[in-house]
Amino acid sequence: MFIATIIVSAVLALLLVMSGRGKLVKDPMQMATMQKVGFPEDKLWLLAVAEIAGAIGLVVGLFWWPLGVAAGIGVAAYFVGAVIAHARIGDWKFTAPAALLLLAVGALVLRLLSV
Repeated sequence: MFIATIIVSAVLALLLVMSGRGKLVKDPMQMATMQKVGFPEDKLWLLAVAEIAGAIGLVVGLFWWPLGVAAGIGVAAYFVGAVIAHARIGDWKFTAPAALLLLAVGALVLRLLSV
């Protein structure tokens, strides 16, 4: 079970770092999404920091399970917010944040099961 936890957490951490980097360098695709949901451009760094912190928490949480659980909860909450941001404006094309939400829940459940 712990091997599955490592794999899911590592994949999610990699995706979070890539997404956080995209926000920091103002990737045009991410900027279009942020404008669509109405997120202020000058606050994007906050989302990037949250994603990168979540990635670090997931990786370090493999060695200290309470941090892994906290990171899993935080990342899942982050993507619940992303799904809500899309639904709020009637944009039902939120496959990516919904998939990442499911991956975060999976990482959390696996971390809890491998304590």
